[in-house]
Amino acid sequence: MEENIVMVPGSGTKVIVRDVKEEIESAFLDYSMSVIVSRALPDVRDGLKPVHRRILYTMHIRGNDPQHPYRKSADTVGAVLGSFHPHGDASVYDAMVRLAQDFSLRYPLVDGQGNFGSVDGDPPAAYRYTEARMSKMACEMLTDIDKETIDWALNFDETKKEPSVLPSRFPNLLVNGSQGIAVGMATNIPPHNLREVVNGIVALIDDPDIDLPGLMEYVKGPDFPTGGIIMGRSGIRAAYATGRGKITLRGRAEIVEKKNGRFEIIVTEIPYMVNKARLIESIADYVKDKKIEGISDLNDESSRKGMRIVIEVKKDANPQVVLNQLYRYTQLQDTVGVIMLALDHNVPKIMPLKSMMQKYVDFQDEVIRRRTQYDLKKAEERSHILEGLKRAVDIVDEVIYAIRHCGGGQAEAKVAIMEQFGFDDVQADAICKFPLGRLAGLEIKKIEAELDELHASIRNYKEILADDARVKAILKDELIALRDKYGDERRTSIEAVSGEVDIEDLIPEEQCVYTLTHAGYIKRTAADTYTAQNRGGRGIAGLSHKDEDFTEELFVGSTHDYMLFMTDKGRVYRLKGYQVPEGARTSKGTNIVNLLQLQNDEKVTTMMRQPAGIDEENSYITMVTRQGLIKRTPLSQFRNIRKAGLIALSLNEGDALTWCHLTGGSDELIVATHDGMAIHFAESNARSMGRQSRGVRAIRLSEGDYVVGVCVCRPGATMLTVTENGKGRRSRIDDYRITRRGGKGIRNYAHGGVASVKIVDETDDLILISQEGIIIRMHADDINVQSRYGSGVRVMRLDEADRLVMVARVDRDNGAETAKPEEDADSEELSAEEIARMEAEDAKADEGAGDPEPDDAE
Repeated sequence: MEENIVMVPGSGTKVIVRDVKEEIESAFLDYSMSVIVSRALPDVRDGLKPVHRRILYTMHIRGNDPQHPYRKSADTVGAVLGSFHPHGDASVYDAMVRLAQDFSLRYPLVDGQGNFGSVDGDPPAAYRYTEARMSKMACEMLTDIDKETIDWALNFDETKKEPSVLPSRFPNLLVNGSQGIAVGMATNIPPHNLREVVNGIVALIDDPDIDLPGLMEYVKGPDFPTGGIIMGRSGIRAAYATGRGKITLRGRAEIVEKKNGRFEIIVTEIPYMVNKARLIESIADYVKDKKIEGISDLNDESSRKGMRIVIEVKKDANPQVVLNQLYRYTQLQDTVGVIMLALDHNVPKIMPLKSMMQKYVDFQDEVIRRRTQYDLKKAEERSHILEGLKRAVDIVDEVIYAIRHCGGGQAEAKVAIMEQFGFDDVQADAICKFPLGRLAGLEIKKIEAELDELHASIRNYKEILADDARVKAILKDELIALRDKYGDERRTSIEAVSGEVDIEDLIPEEQCVYTLTHAGYIKRTAADTYTAQNRGGRGIAGLSHKDEDFTEELFVGSTHDYMLFMTDKGRVYRLKGYQVPEGARTSKGTNIVNLLQLQNDEKVTTMMRQPAGIDEENSYITMVTRQGLIKRTPLSQFRNIRKAGLIALSLNEGDALTWCHLTGGSDELIVATHDGMAIHFAESNARSMGRQSRGVRAIRLSEGDYVVGVCVCRPGATMLTVTENGKGRRSRIDDYRITRRGGKGIRNYAHGGVASVKIVDETDDLILISQEGIIIRMHADDINVQSRYGSGVRVMRLDEADRLVMVARVDRDNGAETAKPEEDADSEELSAEEIARMEAEDAKADEGAGDPEPDDAE
């Protein structure tokens, strides 16, 4: 830099003349590097900024740890300012507060007592009111700091030394993350789960050539202290591969149906670093401005037990639509920008995940070697002294004689024994200080035993320093011990997002049990949780039913299979198996409205599994409506189902989808009606149609009659018919002769009032539910087998105003409490003449079945 020194005439003052541009550039560069290195960015080795490092070190040297009582925060702040940190007290206290907040750090490093702020953005109390000490995790960061494991630097006034980095026994940078804005650069490293990070580092030590997909099998993604849901893995993958990425983070919200039939949205977790009070305020503002519609009330019911924001949905609003609006407009869904920037030897670098892990491994390798070197030095020093003492004990009389006749003090005695016996200064000093009481035989043996232990330790230390594998093994053992001591379960879940190219490659294919309950709750459970029954892949035992709910649909499928959901409005929705949330065997599951964008008053009636690799051209979605229409559509026409669903069936006004099933093209169906008619035909009689058609006639209905159920026949099974007044009977499938579709059918139940029909066998149980909500369970084979004209037995005793509305088939549980059917004394058996008359009517009804009619076209 060019500069001229000019003397001011008559004053003796020197003036330095410089170019302004060069002076500004030089000053700004010095300032920038000071901010970058000494204030805003963490070190890649311990993940701490200087202020955090100084706070923890001050607490360490002052004994402010978990083994001692809390101290006033003002005391700690003052000590940090006075010894190491020449800045304002607010900067130190704010940094200490963040280290104590369990909603800011995944594993807090300061154990605070008092008001240290809240997730609502409330400020902490003044430092004269709060108390703090190191957490147990923070103590692990300072382990072996006195064993020359790190470098030291002079403090600001050069009166003390401070650590340039902490030994950091656990990977703090990844585990707790870091945020900072420097000059011209910023860092935002998200927190992670300790157990996952340690497992990833162990895998890296075992295989230094491991690639990113291999590491991501251990490190799934960030794990935020406030929980939440990460949507998709593409942002995680980009951040881990390049050091930069964007992660979409949602709060955890569940749609819950209340007893009055209305819905409410319960928010139990919000995105990381989102202010809860401002979030609620923004929701209220959007509702007021009518940007979000459908919310009737908003309450914050959070307490010490946890977060709970209750959003009540209006009666005529779709709760899923309201939730999507909340995700769209508010911080209930937020974007976390990941910038993995840290200082590497005081140079700021953006590092991918593997590089950041490798830097930590290299640092810990150095720490272990320096610690071992220190222990070796101390052991050799102690061994040298003991060897001198042992030799002195062997010639103790001569040594005592030399000391007594040296003619001076202790200094002269040292010189005498050094000159006469060849001891060095350290050994001679130890001999002079050796108490006579330790000349006893037992004490001498202790010296020899200690010397033997030291020799073994010295050999061990030297072997460690000479063997890289030993160093790596020690590092692994220490990390695994920390993982087992402090590791916990992941708080932030990661959900798949459709459209990500590599999403299925990252999800293992495994067999799971999928269940959908009568109340609309769905879950996925590992298949080995249950004991499977030999029933064509659909029988799984061991479900528990709570809150008067029961399982309606249950099957085993792969996480890569599609799950199809059909609604009463004729729409079909689709999810991949892995998109269904996993739950424990006895858990309630997730309400289906949380997963599908259902329309108002739309209800899922059927869940079907579409196995991977199924022949879509020769498989069909077969549907039957309340008004007796049947429609078969090739599965191939449902390859591209949108998130908002797809029309599978156009319904006439007043009609609704009653039944839906995947069929193979050669199945036999029995369609049953409320007034007691039934028709048995081959599905191939109903020609294949496109998605937009209404279908063709399955059964010709009498005025006021409607379809109540459809059965897919299977060998060895029987057909169960249950009536609204609580009667039921089983009949052989052969009793229902096969005809062509479209006829009036034959008599199924003489007295009408049929509520439901099912194909059952001895491996089934039945769940019967009444209009008043009474539920009973019984074994299917306890119900008698009768002819089509039998009146059946009493399967459910009902009050006068009550009626049976539904029957579900579930798997047999011999340990469950079940009811027994009763013989009904009031039942009237049909006479032979009446049966003959009905058979004649059935035969006549078959005539003309299947003849084309005007409304039988698409």
